[in-house]
Amino acid sequence: MKSWRTRIGVGLAVGAAAVAVPLSATSAFAAPPPGDGWVPVGAERYPSKAECEASELPNAQANGYHEVWCDDSKEIMPIFNR
Repeated sequence: MKSWRTRIGVGLAVGAAAVAVPLSATSAFAAPPPGDGWVPVGAERYPSKAECEASELPNAQANGYHEVWCDDSKEIMPIFNR
């Protein structure tokens, strides 16, 4: 049987971790595209939001769209066009 001192120490450590994780974590949901008229067109892995949008813009323009928005809240970024 563990001593009360050990139990209290472990309980405090678990409690501190339970508070610290939500405070330091990023949002768990994808942010919606800004404004109206965005169409989801797929998802791809890119090193940055800027590179995603620059790489996807020619594809968007070839399909009649004029804007690209990449959701960088996920490792594989959802891509939207309008």
